[in-house]
Amino acid sequence: MTEQLILEPTPLNVVDRCDRCGAQAYVRAVLLNGGELLFCGHHAKEYSEKLKPVVKTIQDETSKLQPAAVTSVDSE
Repeated sequence: MTEQLILEPTPLNVVDRCDRCGAQAYVRAVLLNGGELLFCGHHAKEYSEKLKPVVKTIQDETSKLQPAAVTSVDSE
């Protein structure tokens, strides 16, 4: 019996930078050859179609870019 190690993707953080422009990365593309590319939201959208044939998985954390809900407190 062979054992396989399954690694969970680690969340992207502020030190992860876009390989194209250096902005904070929100998308990790794991390539079929084992490499990975990191992209900001803008460049992930720009290259998404071209990456499809060579990507094994995509970790998309662009939902972090949505502004947090603001609640207003009325003072009386």
